[in-house]
Amino acid sequence: MFRLDDKVAVVIGGAGGLGEACALALAQQGAKVVIASRTLEKLQDTARKIQSVANAEITAMQVDVISESSTDHLVEQILQKFQTVDILVNAHGLNAKMPAIDIDFNKWDVLFATNVKGVMVACKSFGKVMIEKKKGKIINLSSVRGIRGTDGGNTTYGATKGAVDMVTRMLAAEWAPYNINVNAIGASVVMTEALKKALTPERLQLLLSKTLFKKFATPQDIAAACVYLASTEADYVTGQIMYVDGGLTAIG
Repeated sequence: MFRLDDKVAVVIGGAGGLGEACALALAQQGAKVVIASRTLEKLQDTARKIQSVANAEITAMQVDVISESSTDHLVEQILQKFQTVDILVNAHGLNAKMPAIDIDFNKWDVLFATNVKGVMVACKSFGKVMIEKKKGKIINLSSVRGIRGTDGGNTTYGATKGAVDMVTRMLAAEWAPYNINVNAIGASVVMTEALKKALTPERLQLLLSKTLFKKFATPQDIAAACVYLASTEADYVTGQIMYVDGGLTAIG
């Protein structure tokens, strides 16, 4: 089960912690993987790392996901190389914590451009290919903050993830006639190196106390959900936000 042999998967944000984990997991299941983001040098390092572990075909390509012309060009490059696209994973995203009364709307616009517009631009560009072939899997990385509030100045971030959730549901409904599955993964706190540096030990303990298993998610937990949603075993699953959250949303 869950094999992806000869499928072509694109992971935008593939050099980030979650994107890299998803790209590696897809490759280990047999997919040909393209990782894409703005910084090609970092992507190439990540591609070599994945290649050494998965012994699979990994290609690094540059894209600015908030630019429709850039994303369309990425699609053209992939089609020239692989002739098709089967799976799109939108793993890019930003966060900037700001108390509501101190929100910098320039930063607000940047978060919405990357987290929401960037997802929709990618879905539009790759969706055209999937509509034509009448088959495809799209997986957006969302967050529990799209459905559950929290403190700590996360209003802007939560608003973007709520928007991603609704984009996911709307596209699932609109593209079901073309046999395209559109889902999202609603992660809780994922223990990455970046998170360790960003939060104080006290904040980490507070967040930990809100999980049922009293441990944080790992990038591999998110990647496992990504593999499932990309596989044929999830062909009847669409429009869903799969919460990989240690039970956080079960208890509010």
